[in-house]
Amino acid sequence: MPRSNQTTESRTARFTILIDPRKKKIFEEICAAQDLTPSQVVRKLIRQYVIEHAAGRPLPDWLTVQGKRNESDQKGAVSRNG
Repeated sequence: MPRSNQTTESRTARFTILIDPRKKKIFEEICAAQDLTPSQVVRKLIRQYVIEHAAGRPLPDWLTVQGKRNESDQKGAVSRNG
């Protein structure tokens, strides 16, 4: 039974950006060094941005809980790699 999009982040949508090829190459290298895909990192950045700039807008639990879980996972990765 499919979950409601109000309770989980289960669907995907394509988001195309233009970026300097040199920055893209460095970004991809850094992501690979941390055993992350560029998509994982971009999703995390977008999630953090939305949470930080919501300006009081109510956010669904799946967005804030997922972000907190990823942040704690990422902190471990940063301390191992940084």
